[in-house]
Amino acid sequence: MIRTNKKSTPYYNIGQLRSDYWNKLKVATSKLTRCQKNSDQEKLCKLKIEGLLKDLTSVEGFFAFPGKERLRKIETSFANYEYISLANMVADTTKNLLGDIYKSNSDFVDFEELSMESAEDHEQNNQVRKNHFEVLFVGNISEQEETKLCQSLRMLQTPGDQFSYGVVVQRSFQDAIIASLFNYNIQAVVVRYAPPYKSKLITPLIQPYIDEVAKHDYSSKPETDLGPIIGELIKKMRPELDTYYVTDTSLGHLKDSTIKGFKRIFYQTEDIQELHLTIMHGIAERYNTPFFSALVEYSQKPTGVFHAMPISRGNSVFKSRWINDFGEFYGRNMFLAETSATTGGLDSLLQPTGPLKKAQEMASDAYGSLNTYFVTNGTSTANKIVMQALVKPQDVVLIDRDCHKSHHYGLVLAGAFPVYLDSYPIEEYSMYGAVPLDNIKTKLRQLQKAGRLDKVKMLLLTNCTFDGLVYNVERVMEEVLAIKPDMIFLWDEAWFAFAGFAYNFKQRTGMFTAKKLYEKYSSAAYRISYNEHIKGLNNGEQSSLPDPDKVRMRVYSTQSTHKTLSSFRQGSMIHIWDQDFRRKTENTFLEAYMTHTSTSPNYQMLASLDVGRRQVQLEGFELVEKSIEMAMVLRAKISDHPQLSKYFEVLTVQDFIPNKYRQAGLKEYYTKLDGWTRMEEAWEKDEFALDPTKITLYIGKTGVDGDTFKNKYLMDKFNIQINKTSRNTVLFMTNIGTTRSSISYLINALLNIADDLDDEFKSLNDREREIRNLKIHSLTKEVPPLPDFSYFHHSFQAAPGVPGGNLREAYFLAYNEENYEYIPLDTCLEIMDTGRKLVASTFVIPYPPGFPVLVPGQVLSSEIINFLTVLDVSEIHGYRSDLGLRVFTDKVLNRHMIITSIGSIPAVNKNKQLT
Repeated sequence: MIRTNKKSTPYYNIGQLRSDYWNKLKVATSKLTRCQKNSDQEKLCKLKIEGLLKDLTSVEGFFAFPGKERLRKIETSFANYEYISLANMVADTTKNLLGDIYKSNSDFVDFEELSMESAEDHEQNNQVRKNHFEVLFVGNISEQEETKLCQSLRMLQTPGDQFSYGVVVQRSFQDAIIASLFNYNIQAVVVRYAPPYKSKLITPLIQPYIDEVAKHDYSSKPETDLGPIIGELIKKMRPELDTYYVTDTSLGHLKDSTIKGFKRIFYQTEDIQELHLTIMHGIAERYNTPFFSALVEYSQKPTGVFHAMPISRGNSVFKSRWINDFGEFYGRNMFLAETSATTGGLDSLLQPTGPLKKAQEMASDAYGSLNTYFVTNGTSTANKIVMQALVKPQDVVLIDRDCHKSHHYGLVLAGAFPVYLDSYPIEEYSMYGAVPLDNIKTKLRQLQKAGRLDKVKMLLLTNCTFDGLVYNVERVMEEVLAIKPDMIFLWDEAWFAFAGFAYNFKQRTGMFTAKKLYEKYSSAAYRISYNEHIKGLNNGEQSSLPDPDKVRMRVYSTQSTHKTLSSFRQGSMIHIWDQDFRRKTENTFLEAYMTHTSTSPNYQMLASLDVGRRQVQLEGFELVEKSIEMAMVLRAKISDHPQLSKYFEVLTVQDFIPNKYRQAGLKEYYTKLDGWTRMEEAWEKDEFALDPTKITLYIGKTGVDGDTFKNKYLMDKFNIQINKTSRNTVLFMTNIGTTRSSISYLINALLNIADDLDDEFKSLNDREREIRNLKIHSLTKEVPPLPDFSYFHHSFQAAPGVPGGNLREAYFLAYNEENYEYIPLDTCLEIMDTGRKLVASTFVIPYPPGFPVLVPGQVLSSEIINFLTVLDVSEIHGYRSDLGLRVFTDKVLNRHMIITSIGSIPAVNKNKQLT
């Protein structure tokens, strides 16, 4: 059942609301200084300021900065008619808040006691610059106790500390959860005493942004249980945070779950200094970058190089008269860190025992895996490593047909038999969606009926797709494991590495879901529900729940760290949550890793992966949320602007995902009329969700195709770089590096393009206008149908009449040039009408969409030929326009079919057959 009701808000998130309200307050207080005393304008201005201060007070209670004392001073200045002082305080607060200045200024720890001016003066005098964070204290304490706590912790902080922090106190369970979701700068949580459940701070202003809190109703629990529950929930929502528990309960009476659930447990009688030192040490642990730090230290050592790499230390560069500009461009540090050494404080990627080993362990903790491996050849190589490690010849792999080409080549290398899964088509925009769960289960049932379910080894899906379609990972895994309890899952998360650091997105990642399902299936409660489910089945009816005695949690995710997080190009990771890894897979995995990993990995790339891990653990939650916000702002700007909406249209959720896959009824993220639609329910329940950081712009009304728009308009005129296009769309992406200025620049470029199109249309004569209109009609109405995978030719089928094909055999059969011929594309249909089956001998990959429409051994269909005929793209890999499509000759197909059929005859009958 599809729901149509929706919840909308005027702001995308609380951060956007907070920024806007402080800006409004700055404008209002500035205006107040210019108002004539006792005028109607002054009265209106004061009313507005009163409302803004009331609203901001309800929001700022969840933040340590600017702090209660600062707000009190602002309110006092307002009440005392000190309007100039008021305007200055608000302007300074707004500047430092919105500019994030306080996060790198240690003096704002004392912000409640110091004026902004004295804090800035102190900063200039001492030239101290530190990373500043906030600590959430949860406990039902008095105002006096809060003041004493803040003062005590402030006094323990010294100028020599590496970091500084402020304190934000919340007095209830609900407020603690709200603060952890609202306040990006919280890095540690201290749960003190037994907090009450219900909040006294929730106002209508913040109510729309706290749906997550309503899901966790523990109002019936005793208050003594709420502290550990807070720690458990925060670890699910923001696992990067350090959590500590302060209690009076004796160690013998503490539950094991409480002891394990917190990083450390303190007692109220203990000196607060130990807590302070523990908090600082916890941040230092995450800040640590084992390999990057080792590389920096190594680069500063005097060394003699009698090994490979003349470029090491810059020796062959800086003394050269001809390439010293190369050195000047990159700087000396790059060359000082360029070495082939694996000792002297460094490490070997192929067999790490030192800083690289530690760096990978810390990455594993950050990304929620059991094991993590760095990859320096990109996710193309990571995909091949996983495939070769887990799959042997003749194993069956279910794989989405429109996945990255590295998976197809990985299948060739492994000798596995692919069963291609078709995604639903989005023909109007010349792209594919994702694979419906019913399609996956249908293929599994076919293989089960044919007695080949035991051959199935892996399900491989792209999550998220190039265009932003994200699977309901939990639902897919649960329903597949009910049929095949030992299925291995490979989630290609090349474009989704950032997702683990935003709660809505995290629940659709491989690592988060693997841990969640492992804990679920291991629980006594699940066993009881499973047994009840089995009792209710009719004779012959198959269970829709995985058997807890048979299910194995074996999940792999490959991520292009460099695509969406901080890393040099080709920096990737393999994340593993495989309960059988040590027992079954580790040896073969390491062999595959050795096979595909260079013995000379790039140390700068490895260091960037290490530093990128530090970043996501300390500010990933904030940066990812802001990148989503930037995407939402871009959507709104294009949709709201009449000049832009004349030519451009941002495609919505309903444009990408058919109704039957949107159980929550979400249609779009933003409309001019309603504002922002809350997406939490859709991301939790729908079969597919749309990643909002992928913004697909429909450009059919411009009369310009996607490839031309990308190169001629965006790149040549404005140096705007994008990745993907289709016939009538271009894809923009935001990431943690996207800034407000870059969004503004893109909007400005699109406005200029729209104006140029206006001028161009006005200058066309009648014939030119007719040609342009035909082009627009072609791009908006004459959309080529997208073909499904046809089938493997009989001689390349894994088993007669059963899904699956021998891709490797077909691939290498084409190594002999006598086995194939070229057929011009315009004659293929005519030849096929004679009854001849044309069989591809190579991959044929048009760009866009960038995945194979033909694979070796696949029979050409009329739909595929028609698609290739009308396709207006500049690149089709595997196709030569001067020669045509490369297909196997009939002679080799007939010969191969005889050999294959003989090979499939039981041994006892082979001699009779041959004679």
